[in-house]
Parts: sequence; structure tokens; C-alpha cells
Amino acid sequence: MSAQDTVYLIDASVQIFRAWFSVPADFSDAQGRPTNAVYGFAGFLCGLLEQQQPSHVVLAFDESLSSSYRNEIYPEYKANRDPAPEELKRQFAWCRELGEAMGIPCYGHDRYEADDLIGTMSQIWRGRGYNNCIVTSDKDLTQLVGPGDWWWDLSRRKKMDASAVEAHFGVPPHLIADYLALTGDAVDNIPGVPGIGPKTAAKLLQHFGSWEALWSGLEQVPSIKMRGAASVAKKLNDHRDAAFMARQLTEICCDIPEVVANPEAERGTGSSATLERLFDDLGFGPMLRRRCLALC
Repeated sequence: MSAQDTVYLIDASVQIFRAWFSVPADFSDAQGRPTNAVYGFAGFLCGLLEQQQPSHVVLAFDESLSSSYRNEIYPEYKANRDPAPEELKRQFAWCRELGEAMGIPCYGHDRYEADDLIGTMSQIWRGRGYNNCIVTSDKDLTQLVGPGDWWWDLSRRKKMDASAVEAHFGVPPHLIADYLALTGDAVDNIPGVPGIGPKTAAKLLQHFGSWEALWSGLEQVPSIKMRGAASVAKKLNDHRDAAFMARQLTEICCDIPEVVANPEAERGTGSSATLERLFDDLGFGPMLRRRCLALC
């Protein structure tokens, strides 16, 4: 996979949350405001840029943590998560400022999540002949992996192409949204079908090959060679509406109009002056500052 024919689509929010929990909280600016998340994010970003030297890279940010279109479908979507504290919200803004100062196109939306921004970008740039490298630890984004693409959890050094996604989940990428709708997703508070676990969901989708075929062929489920097939059929029938609602939540949107109208991914020239001012404000020392400035 060449960095020159690949678009690196970075789930910035995942990396910021990871830094928030892993970098010591005693990192702070002159006013005593925490800066640990942006410090960790800057280190992550420098590492990726130094290692891959991409010509095309995007940072996607979550701005719709409690107001996405999915909350309109299911108000309890992600209701199990505590609201982000103000100390972290402030750092999201700094992280975006950092990315823009380093010449990286940054996207956020008040109604769509970072997943949807990445999904839309992936379709556009695949159509332009580029491969996608989706930098995240979020399993939902494996549904976007097409031929020549990668899902990459850089921090854990785990990378999956389409065949690895299928080996891991038991279904190919284009069935991941169906798989998650059946199993549910505790992280996002999506209920799924009670009693349908990963192995059963994979077995069903392997047998039928599509979401539509599964629901039009429920009468075949009791004859499938798997444990409790008859009870599985009943569970599906009893929770059909919940499953279809979940399916609306698990599918990533790939046609956000604002992104389609401006799908910028080519890395531009950074601003060393902006970086210097930002790092002065944050109180960052010379080592990280030199790394970032060298990448402008």
C-alpha cells in the first residue's frame, strides 16, 4: 500500500479520547487547564505523518456526540455514555486547530458522526482511484473496507484488510452493519436482537448472504445447523422491529451533502506561526514542538 495512492482517513475523536485516558492529567497550560489529550493526539499525529508521509489525509471529528441523526431514530443511542467534560471539549477544539495548522483537511458536522464523514470520504476517494486506510479502533468502520483498503488501529498495531475483517467477524465488510444490528452494540447502546450473539449472527448471515434474504426467509432458520435454531427463529420474529431500527443505526452514511460538495483530502502547507502560537498557549516544550514544525 503506497502512501501516494492512499487516503488516510483518521477517526480523530477516538485518538483524542485515547490520549485523554492514557496521558497524565498533570499536563496543563499556564491557566491550569488540562492539555493532556491534545499533547497525546499531537504525538500520535506526528508518528503517523513521519511514518507514512501521506499526500492525502483527513481528520474527522465528532461534533454530534448527543445530537446526531441517529438520536432522532433512537433517543437512547449512546445514552449510556457520560457527557464529555468541558476540560475535554476544549481540547477537541485545540486538536482541530493543530490539524489545520499542519495542513490537514479537518471535518466535523453537527448532525453526522465522524464515522459518517469517513464513510462519505471513503466512497468519494475510492471512486477517484485511491485506496482508503481508515485509522481507528472502532469496529463499526470495518464495514467501509473494500478491495485495497485497510482498517488500522495504529496504537495497537492491528491492521485488517477485507479478508482479515471476514476472518475476525465471520462476515465480509459489507455485512458488518447487519451483523451489528443483530448482535447489538453495547458501546453505542444499540440493543439488537436479545439472545443473538456474534457466532449466531455470523452463521445467519453466512447462510442467507444478505439482510433482505434473512428476513424474507425466516421460515428456513429452524432448519439451519446451529444450536437452538428454532428459538433463534422466534427471537428474530419477536424482535423484527427492533432489529430494523438497529440496522438504521449501525449503517454508516456515505453521502453527506456538505462533504460531497467539498471532499478535500490533499495535504496542504501548514502554518508554523500558528503552531508556534498554539504551542506557546498550551505550554508544550521543544521536543514535540520541533517534531510538529518539521512536518509543516
